[in-house]
Amino acid sequence: MTTNRNPQAAQMADESMVRNLAVQAKALWPLERPLFERYGQPARILDLACGTGEITRRLAELFPNARITGVDLEEAHLNTARKAASAFSTRVNFEKGDAFELGFEDRSFDLSIVRHMLQAVPDADKVLAQLKRVTRPGGRLHVLAEDYSMMHFWPTRLDSDEFWRLGPMTYAANTGSDLRSGRKVFSWLSELGCRDVRVDYLVCDTVRVERELFAQIWEAWRDGYTDVIAQHSSLSREQVQDHWNDMIAAIRNPHGYAVWQVPVITGVA
Repeated sequence: MTTNRNPQAAQMADESMVRNLAVQAKALWPLERPLFERYGQPARILDLACGTGEITRRLAELFPNARITGVDLEEAHLNTARKAASAFSTRVNFEKGDAFELGFEDRSFDLSIVRHMLQAVPDADKVLAQLKRVTRPGGRLHVLAEDYSMMHFWPTRLDSDEFWRLGPMTYAANTGSDLRSGRKVFSWLSELGCRDVRVDYLVCDTVRVERELFAQIWEAWRDGYTDVIAQHSSLSREQVQDHWNDMIAAIRNPHGYAVWQVPVITGVA
């Protein structure tokens, strides 16, 4: 296994990520909630890589009888999550934990979730193996796994497809992660023995999501990742910044169109 299990630790802890988690939740939850509604009423839920608990709180509202455990490595995020979820009392709790070595017994949860994480770590399939281990037979795994080839913008001055290849994907590869992990999760879950593996897509675009919300996601990525992308790719800081701003302009252009297709892969343990 790769030595550094958390190569994006600094970016995940940055204030831009707190902004991003909040805006992503606002943009994606209305699209994702119908998928969660397929699962009935799970009694025990794991929200792995819960961050500041944006989705954990929404899950607590959706599943009012469930006990939910949020797990993350970043203590500051967990403290924010605890304060924001205080109204749920002991029904929702947050713990610091390592996704590669979850401190739970086998078959502990009815629904195990990981969102917006696999693209940021090496050996992502091993995280899924842990997720399956702690899910009871017949329980569900819910995996939101990003794939950064599934984005399009128009009109733009620059080639955004080239930017993702030369910039973020190269940065990720050079630091030990994979920004195209989303396309691989179906195979990984199948190989782990999951049944009824399905793939849905959250279509975050300028038709379904408010342009300003969409743009704020890209602004947060720009603010948190510009420097490290320039450091670990052939693009200069100015080029990286220019590409981000070009995509943001396309999102905000009332005559433009932008889309971010987000795979959600589910399976039965």
